[in-house]
Amino acid sequence: MKIRKFSSAVLIVSALTVSAASHSAEHPNLIMTRAGVEQIREELGKIPLFDATLRSVQAEVDAEFAMGIDTPIPKDFSGGYTHERHKQNFLIAEKAGMLFQILEDEKYAVYVRDMLFQYEEMYPDLPLHPQERSYARGKLFWQCLNEANWLVYMSQAYDAIHDWLSPEERAQLEDNLFRPFADFISVENPQFFNRVHNHSTWGAAAVGMIGLVMGDDDLVQRALYGIEDDSLVAGARDDDGGFIREEGQQAGFLANIDEPFSPEGYYTEGPYYQRYAMYPFLIFAVGLQNVKPELGIFQHKNRVLLRSVDVLLNLSDADGEFFPLNDGQKGMSYHSRELVSAVNVAYHFGGGDPQLLNIAEQQGQVLLNDAGFSVAKGIRDGASRPFTKRSLNLSDGADGNQGGVAILRQGDEALTLVFKYSAQGLSHGHYDKLSFSLFEQGEEVFQDYGMARFVNIEQKGGGNYLEENTTWAKQTIAHNTLTQNEISHFEGRYEIGSRHHSELHFFDAAADDVQVVSARETNAYPGTEMLRTMAMIKGESFEKPYVLDILKVNSGGENQYDLPFYFMGQAITANFAFEAQAELAALGEENGYQHLYLEAAGTPVSGNAKFSWLGKRGFYTLTSATESSDELLFTRIGANDPDYNLRRDAALMIRRKGAGNTIFVSILEPHGNYSPVSEIARNANSNVAELKVIHDDRDYTAVTMEDSSGQTVIFILSNTDSSTAAAHRLEIDSRTFDWTGPFHYTRIN
Repeated sequence: MKIRKFSSAVLIVSALTVSAASHSAEHPNLIMTRAGVEQIREELGKIPLFDATLRSVQAEVDAEFAMGIDTPIPKDFSGGYTHERHKQNFLIAEKAGMLFQILEDEKYAVYVRDMLFQYEEMYPDLPLHPQERSYARGKLFWQCLNEANWLVYMSQAYDAIHDWLSPEERAQLEDNLFRPFADFISVENPQFFNRVHNHSTWGAAAVGMIGLVMGDDDLVQRALYGIEDDSLVAGARDDDGGFIREEGQQAGFLANIDEPFSPEGYYTEGPYYQRYAMYPFLIFAVGLQNVKPELGIFQHKNRVLLRSVDVLLNLSDADGEFFPLNDGQKGMSYHSRELVSAVNVAYHFGGGDPQLLNIAEQQGQVLLNDAGFSVAKGIRDGASRPFTKRSLNLSDGADGNQGGVAILRQGDEALTLVFKYSAQGLSHGHYDKLSFSLFEQGEEVFQDYGMARFVNIEQKGGGNYLEENTTWAKQTIAHNTLTQNEISHFEGRYEIGSRHHSELHFFDAAADDVQVVSARETNAYPGTEMLRTMAMIKGESFEKPYVLDILKVNSGGENQYDLPFYFMGQAITANFAFEAQAELAALGEENGYQHLYLEAAGTPVSGNAKFSWLGKRGFYTLTSATESSDELLFTRIGANDPDYNLRRDAALMIRRKGAGNTIFVSILEPHGNYSPVSEIARNANSNVAELKVIHDDRDYTAVTMEDSSGQTVIFILSNTDSSTAAAHRLEIDSRTFDWTGPFHYTRIN
């Protein structure tokens, strides 16, 4: 094996050849520092949030002491006892190390030492884990990913007691446990280590952090640059369905910063995995900053690691829960331990943004180290300022040229639209170009399904990804976007999808009353172009903002188009007749259709189809401009799901057959509310009287909306010229409209 060469010009090459002798001889120096610990000790009892966290952690660790140390022989998947016990061990060991440094109570050092030596005794004789599902099996855990988790945390525990141990004890641990462990997850498992993926980020951080503690520059450089191994086959698949590496692809920690992050800090796998990866990214960066400050790791790629924390916080709803783009578990939020760490590190090393203190206040805890102390002190001193989320457009791809994700927000997150036109997202990506989800004050109005997995619930597939993640959750029909001929985008094939991304047409959030995002997809279906434009509008006569959705399709042949809207709530009323199916049957046979029951079907009775439902925040109405031949299908997830792995959520699907060039236009309208206490429904009816497409050609699309009071507004879209400086003139029904920019919105009566 050889150290992989790396082409980045950001880090100074000479800084990477620092000898082991130049490492500080004093520990802790990885995440905690001697100076930081001394300052913490001086301020104990004076900083409320830090003191409260310290008491909580001490109670947790002391409770573990009472149970004794257990390092069982591994046998379980995630969620099983042996898996969860070894996971709890590394979490508690890291905390015990911090307590030893802060409280100077040797019982915590003894606990960490005894645990490490139990692992030192068992590790040399451990075979590969008995569960054979992973592409890179571990020893303590069923996959190397969790081995890396263990070493990242245990490196911190070891650093905390390093100088308390005798030289002989350190040598024994390093020779029999830590170096073999680092070698196992790197040179012995290059298919795990040499990737651009969150797995390899953890692997690189683990090898690099133990290398920093031990003063082993060979391990540090292995972590930064990866390894060369000709046995790896370019394009080989892993068990996530992704690729191990591409021909000529770089590897190591720096490559995992450079390639998945866009310049703004969006992580291509999506916010759920960005959250998961932020811990190794930032905690290893802290170690590098403390031990090798000459590397300037936090300056790498224009400070992208620090910038990414703000991006990730903005990728959450009003409750702090991350938008479930790609593989993502709903409910994961910035209250997770990874984000506590990220917020603390970003504040401490990023210049002290006072808005981050507001997030830390909501989290209610800090790290027991230099960064956490800095945050708690800032809160005590009154430096906190409200964290204000904003509308923003985030580019995807290393250079920011592979599509992106746009977020439109109105008011205090009264309405939030998430519009996805990104790259594939590596092996965790879904086939859903130009999809959207909509939230009102943190509650889903139109949902993205997220992933089909019950994380760490052993009874459900060992806590791992379920088969339905591939057969349903990743498929196009599972999302609020267009499916053509019952085939997923890119045929649902990673090797095709990973080569393509959508293109931004324009993004405009400058005005508060009308915010617009528009993007084009030309590769999902060869010969078909989709241009989707979504506008969040504050209408004069509307109680709440609404969303105008224009999906223009150009195709060289006739197709069947399915456009589902996965609404969240209880159906109230529809303006079209529909017939319930006497027997439930699957809507199709593959590409996700096999998991959809057809519950009822109807046809439009006018130019508009209207459907209303009651959600958690109030009433909602979908108004769609329809054609007389359209089919309106009520579907529900759950067909061909004998183990009940899928949620039984519902959708209204617009099906249009035998169409080539066509257009779908809808208004997504929140309105009113209902109190189960007073049993009063307020503003339960839609305010949209009529939605019409009054002009549509290659260059322009014009839509009018008349409200219930007779007021009419027009929205005109420039389909080809998105320049903000371009002047346009369009005549419609003897009326001339002049404007500048890619769209025009105005009242016309």
